[in-house]
Amino acid sequence: MKKKVLSILLTAVLALSAVGCGGNTNTGSTNESTESTEASADQTDAGDKNEAEGDQTEADAKDAAAEGTTSSDGTKILKTAASFAYPSLDVHKEYYGWYTSIYGISEALFKMNENMEAAPCLAGDATVEGRVWTITLNDGVAFSNGTPLTAEMVIKNLQRVAEVNERFAYLADFDMTAVDDKTVTIDTKEVYPTLRNELASPELGMIDLDATTDFDNNPICTGPFVIAKFQPEGDVEVTKNENYWGGDVKLDGAVFYYMQEDDPKLLAMQSGEIDCYNSVSSAALAVYEQEPENYNVVSIPGARLQFYILNENTLDDAVREAINLTVDKDKIAEYLSGTVSPAVGPFSTSAEYGKVTVPAVDTDKAKEILEADGYTLGSDGIYEKDGQKLSINIKYYAARSLDTIALLIQEQLKAIGIDSVLGVEEDPDSTYIANSDFDLALYCMIADKSGDPLYFIESTLKEGSYYDCGGFDDAHCEELIEQLKYETDTAKRAELANEIVQIAIDDNAFGYVGLFNNTTVLRPGVSGFAEDIPFDFYGIDAETDIK
Repeated sequence: MKKKVLSILLTAVLALSAVGCGGNTNTGSTNESTESTEASADQTDAGDKNEAEGDQTEADAKDAAAEGTTSSDGTKILKTAASFAYPSLDVHKEYYGWYTSIYGISEALFKMNENMEAAPCLAGDATVEGRVWTITLNDGVAFSNGTPLTAEMVIKNLQRVAEVNERFAYLADFDMTAVDDKTVTIDTKEVYPTLRNELASPELGMIDLDATTDFDNNPICTGPFVIAKFQPEGDVEVTKNENYWGGDVKLDGAVFYYMQEDDPKLLAMQSGEIDCYNSVSSAALAVYEQEPENYNVVSIPGARLQFYILNENTLDDAVREAINLTVDKDKIAEYLSGTVSPAVGPFSTSAEYGKVTVPAVDTDKAKEILEADGYTLGSDGIYEKDGQKLSINIKYYAARSLDTIALLIQEQLKAIGIDSVLGVEEDPDSTYIANSDFDLALYCMIADKSGDPLYFIESTLKEGSYYDCGGFDDAHCEELIEQLKYETDTAKRAELANEIVQIAIDDNAFGYVGLFNNTTVLRPGVSGFAEDIPFDFYGIDAETDIK
């Protein structure tokens, strides 16, 4: 019954609110999408009026969908849904490179594989001696215009990233030298153990900086696809790169429809308008699993974390502790059955750097803490102090099941006497993450980006970092992060990471809710949509196919 009530609430809230770098090897507009969804709904209504005709229509639709989107002339155009849409295709800025990577446009020197290792891509090897790394490019690597990628161009790209993306500003401190056309040396000035992994970051994708005239709309890159049509903050179309350095490209093109919410994706999949998508919601998963003949579902342990930030500038220690003692991540994972696993910390407990502890849920203790802090329970069941009700401002965006989690957290907090107001934003990075306008901010990001804990720790726990927007500040934590940056011993890195994360847990600065299972749905015959890779900044590549 609780699930049914929550579903009704959620509906109401949403109504308001050498084969290149192939993933399988080792070496449209929003309005149009909405109109398509409405058309599907209209067809369903018509089917209700004529059951026999409706049954036949459904069968015909399933037969057509099973054929994929290969046209009569053999042209293969993959259609999929993207949860986010950005105003630019500039690979180096913000997180735009994640999506140019998904679109198959851009490639980095290395690529994270299914084993969470930085595998060769544009570069074939990276070796280190002391503080000097030597990067060797693969043979024949070229941009889509046919211009070879040289060591000099690699350096120019890395220097540009350092200028335009503050998360990679550290690259400007390195001395980079082109030994020859295919060899780059990077002197990191101090021992830097994670460079190879960081060179797999999609924001470090290579652009032909000399030939590109429009970085926002048409960057010239090395990937198996090139831009055919780009609608800022909308749909994206790509076509095969006929000059791809890595060999044959199996698809002729692809269309990425911008659909942030889950229901339109489900309806589009059912109606045959799209062929695949990832980050499948629990509700949609239940539908797909009932029809295995029509949908191929692949679910693997992922690296994407659902978590929340508690604002230390607006919430006192007692309230933050009470919240963390109340939010029941096991029940949340149970509700989101099949899509997430309960998180302890930001990393998998199977990783050596994922060995932290959190207090068990204890709502009685949460109430005791609030009452010891001066709160009294009002007649309406909500705590108050100094004439003010205890009500917090919860912000979220309607993707990655955060809308559902927001409602579940609201329900759990209300049960112990903490009221809350939900606020949904389409772009969290330009709203509540940027301006800290929240008490509890829900977010989802890849925590284990490169098989190492440094990225997430620096992004969230280092003072002044991108996601340190809740006021967390700890001097000892800063010291440990500096040690982690330069530590080369794997066991010691894990020990440092566990100590750092434990400090944040004990401070009640964050709540780590769930680690996503990377769940992808594909029509029969569709393959190679990064469904076997735990990172969701990959999508199509040269091996993606429709049969």
